[in-house]
Amino acid sequence: MEVMVFLVPLALCLGLVGLIGFLWSLRSGQYEDLDGAAWRAIFDDEPPQPPAPVVPHKE
Repeated sequence: MEVMVFLVPLALCLGLVGLIGFLWSLRSGQYEDLDGAAWRAIFDDEPPQPPAPVVPHKE
């Protein structure tokens, strides 16, 4: 039971660190654009180029 004296404050401190991290992420805009990263992964950076015309060989 003596270990509870260390574990309870440790658990409270870790919870406080997690809460502070979550609040920091909210204030820094981490949750502003949830769909943007998903769409950026799908779309290419450059539009596709049209294919080059085929020139037939004259023999």
